[in-house]
Amino acid sequence: METDSYISFKLGEEFFAISVSKVLNIQQVVKITKVPTAPEYMKGVINLRGTVLPIIDIRMKFGMEPIEYKRDTVILVLNVQINNETVDTGILVDSVKEVFEITKEELLPPPGMGAKYKNKFIEAMYKTNDEQFVMILDIDKVFSSEDLVILQETADSEEGAKAEKIE
Repeated sequence: METDSYISFKLGEEFFAISVSKVLNIQQVVKITKVPTAPEYMKGVINLRGTVLPIIDIRMKFGMEPIEYKRDTVILVLNVQINNETVDTGILVDSVKEVFEITKEELLPPPGMGAKYKNKFIEAMYKTNDEQFVMILDIDKVFSSEDLVILQETADSEEGAKAEKIE
């Protein structure tokens, strides 16, 4: 029986999961440099091992209220495909719960329209042993081509600013 690995995380009282194949690492929240004129959900950029990493507050992207970052708040560094382009980005999540494996047979169809989160983001649902539902996200669909332009412009402008400082 074929299984897939997922990493689950919490946003408010809801549980979400992303395929571990999309997660590059988990990073503690560090100082985020704000980028002028970026959308509100785009918190800014961080320096991750010499590269500029755009940071998205996924709560705000999903229309949830922003919160103060706590000790458990982390950045999931993701490799996202947008319009056949690969982009590394970070998403802020309230906390990471666990890595788990599930079979295709254990996946349930996503909820019908009218759900709190856009259905196109939700690939499937998973019901845990303690009756908690976990929304399995198609993280590539969370970000649009408009986001790709913003992410690339942000990274490029920060790289340019860094290059100017060096010269």
